[in-house]
Amino acid sequence: MQSWLVICFILSVINPSRQQHTSEKSAKSLKCGRVEGGSKYSASANQWSSYLDHMEAAAKEVVECVEDEAGCSTCHYGVIKQDLSPFESGITRSDLNAAANISSVTKYQLINHELFRSEFCMFPFRCRGIEHFLLELLPELPDTEFYLNTRDWPMAGKYFGPPVPLLSFSKTRDFWDIMYPAWTFWEGGPALGIYPNGLGRWDNHIVSLGKAADENPWVNKALKGFFRGSRTSAERDPLILLSRECPDLVDAQYTKNQAWKSDKDTLGYPPAAEVSLEEHCRFKYLFNYRGVAASFRFKHLFLCKSLVLHIGDEWLEFFYPALQPWFHYIPVDPRADRDQLQSILEFAQHHDAKMREIAENGAKFIEKHLKMADISCYWRELLLQYTALLKMDIIKDEKLINII
Repeated sequence: MQSWLVICFILSVINPSRQQHTSEKSAKSLKCGRVEGGSKYSASANQWSSYLDHMEAAAKEVVECVEDEAGCSTCHYGVIKQDLSPFESGITRSDLNAAANISSVTKYQLINHELFRSEFCMFPFRCRGIEHFLLELLPELPDTEFYLNTRDWPMAGKYFGPPVPLLSFSKTRDFWDIMYPAWTFWEGGPALGIYPNGLGRWDNHIVSLGKAADENPWVNKALKGFFRGSRTSAERDPLILLSRECPDLVDAQYTKNQAWKSDKDTLGYPPAAEVSLEEHCRFKYLFNYRGVAASFRFKHLFLCKSLVLHIGDEWLEFFYPALQPWFHYIPVDPRADRDQLQSILEFAQHHDAKMREIAENGAKFIEKHLKMADISCYWRELLLQYTALLKMDIIKDEKLINII
């Protein structure tokens, strides 16, 4: 017995690294909340009870949308009313001139069921993604005229003057811009190595992501958070750093973007490979961050039937307001630090049934109320209500080109 103790003592002296590695591993497990009782950031030291209260309240507040006589979801029509409310006294030629004077906008006219556009379009593929729906609706629309912004950033700021009737795909509440469905429902979106022509074709993604969701049911999904994207905002940094410290809790890595010059642009690590949207479906918790403006991937993540954690509520697309936080997705403060993000993920792991329910709520909403037909319906309703406000005759601008 004494000989055995001596041997153990000798081994501990000549191989201290083994003990150190074990203790480091144990400390890391404690810090990452992967042991019995969780970590110091778990239930006893965070807002878990308030999360549950928010869920209970959201379930009572959510209002089920209905379809109109044409079979269109009415979920999003309140956004049209709100965006057009500054122009309820009418849109004059002077108002349109103010929109025309904004840099790099594109002019459209619909006349006698034909579509015309200024020759200039800052992003031609984005215009094509818009024109798919406009051409589809030509037989149903009256003569009209409008100016449209294809840039990511809205252009008619409330702090710079009176309301300007300019159409933009996303905005914050600090802008007058009137939201329209982004071109990504048909063509365009961010160009990536795996999507060289942009995301595009929402109808195809509905099918491919639905299949990926079926192949990765909730019970088989990896029990961790997931994110891939470039460093377009420092809001993403805490999640990336958490992933590096707690890889069993979240897999979050930066990829290259057009501005990438060195590993400094990816927080000191080599850029990760891009991951297809379908591959996202392998994980239970998917993080959605804004990019330069609103996030193009938000609508796609729901179709994985994974839990979507949406960071921030400043940026909007037309369909965001109809989604109910804590019922369709989990909202996350954009100022959340590494510890708060860890807490949210631990909360999700400890409330699996509730997270699955929210994931299913979000997927059902998108599947039911963001179909391709709903995009066409929104365009139709938007242009009908907008045109009803015009207080001038529509006279053909001979400088425009015919879009066929």
